[in-house]
Amino acid sequence: MVPDMNRLEQAARISMSGFQEAEPPPAPRSSHFSPRMGAFALLAAMALVAAWQLF
Repeated sequence: MVPDMNRLEQAARISMSGFQEAEPPPAPRSSHFSPRMGAFALLAAMALVAAWQLF
């Protein structure tokens, strides 16, 4: 019983690894908005508002 389970598990791993390799790699998203870029945009907007209030 145990050798059968080991063979079944090994076959499942082989089939899953083949299935994962067959998938195309995900395309990089060019519209990805990173949190760092969002923080930079927020700081830039705050600086512009502060400059606008001073002048």
